[in-house]
Amino acid sequence: MKLRLFLLLPLLFQLVGCAVNPATGKTDFVMMSEEQEIDLGRNYAEEIAKQYPRYADEKLQAYVQRVGERVARNSHRGNLDYRFTVVDSPDINAFAIPGGHIYIHRGLMAYLGSEAELAAVLGHEVGHVTARHSVRQQSQSTAWGILGQAVAIGTGVGAAGDVTNALGTAFVRGYGRDMELEADGFGAQYLARSGYDPQAMIEVVKVLKSQEDFARDEAQAKGQEAAPAGYHGLFDTHPDNDTRLRQVVASASPLVSGKGEVGRDAYLKMIDGMPFGDSAEAGVQRGQRFYHVGLDFTLAFPQGWGLINRPDAVIVHSGDEQAFLVMSMQGLKEKTDSQSFIRERTGGRGLTGEQSLKQNGLDVTTGVLQGNGAKRVAVIVRDREAFLFVGAVKGRASLESADEQFMQVVRSFRPLQAGEREQGQPWRLHLVQLKAGQSLEELSRQMGGEGDKLKRLRLLNGLYPTGQPQPGDWLKVVR
Repeated sequence: MKLRLFLLLPLLFQLVGCAVNPATGKTDFVMMSEEQEIDLGRNYAEEIAKQYPRYADEKLQAYVQRVGERVARNSHRGNLDYRFTVVDSPDINAFAIPGGHIYIHRGLMAYLGSEAELAAVLGHEVGHVTARHSVRQQSQSTAWGILGQAVAIGTGVGAAGDVTNALGTAFVRGYGRDMELEADGFGAQYLARSGYDPQAMIEVVKVLKSQEDFARDEAQAKGQEAAPAGYHGLFDTHPDNDTRLRQVVASASPLVSGKGEVGRDAYLKMIDGMPFGDSAEAGVQRGQRFYHVGLDFTLAFPQGWGLINRPDAVIVHSGDEQAFLVMSMQGLKEKTDSQSFIRERTGGRGLTGEQSLKQNGLDVTTGVLQGNGAKRVAVIVRDREAFLFVGAVKGRASLESADEQFMQVVRSFRPLQAGEREQGQPWRLHLVQLKAGQSLEELSRQMGGEGDKLKRLRLLNGLYPTGQPQPGDWLKVVR
């Protein structure tokens, strides 16, 4: 048995290789050439384009591309064709995929305060690309999987593959924090080489830590648990006075003459008028009601419940997140009725307690789909569109514990009425100059949006929780 395993291991090592990392100069364990990395990134980018809508402001897109290219040109892999894209999403996030495709969400840009801070985020993501972090992680995961299969074949113990995969996953996850610090270090270098102030890395950490504190305070005020922070890495997990982070920023400072460019005014002018929160194209939430102008519908959800608006679905959930109702839309190739749609989806079985009815002139069929965890299902057909609702509960709770709330949401679905299209327009960021004698409390009363408006105003302008601006400062407000 040992001989069989010994003979299999050379096959593993034929499939892997080592390469000098272009950023660190160290030899890395990799299973992918640069050409393969670029091809992989191109394929990923095509899939991302289907899931993450591009923000429809080409002037802002071009600005972000210019800032990103300025940083990338001063990186260890300036030869790559970098593509920087603003995603039309309110999420606080940014990410990179192999080959130089980098994405920043509109929601994160709303909280940044300068071009240097934007460059810091993009530089961090460029650092992931230059150090080939995704390639190294994938290579480690793949190698452990191959080794697990070799052990399973060589020993005859099928579970060995699971054990080795678990070890490999733990190893890769343990690598994560070092990779994030490495990306911050490279990002700070690239900022300085590009003429930006590398201290912007620290400012971004402050912005994101304040966002995390604000989210926790807002959740506690509602009696809920705060959602996990969206942005990854040291920006998410380390305080702004983290010693290691400050060391990497300090080491980059000598690379720039003087303090370096900040670019606050230029950045604020670029995001003036940008939607804040949901966009009209994705639909917007106003209190306990959701409006979608493009698809001409609105629905309501119960008090104490929340709503998650995703590009592919709207998810309504109970406050304890034990009950979920997912609504998605599907185009129909030919005209059909709601009952026929359900029959096709269930292979002719239909639904238990099935009912077909008219609701606000729309064709509706609803019932319960039996199986491992019963689900409330409803479909609303309008012309060549089918709106499909699927509700389920977690754990051992019965469907009946949330079924009435599910049906409240389904029954609330209707076309927009006269005057409601205005409700479907987003809040937007606007710049105002603080006047002498004007307080933040006074300015906050002009703010739109949900929650504590004074706290939100402070958060948007890097003043959370107690900072004070100076007269003449330009501030971001939501209206």
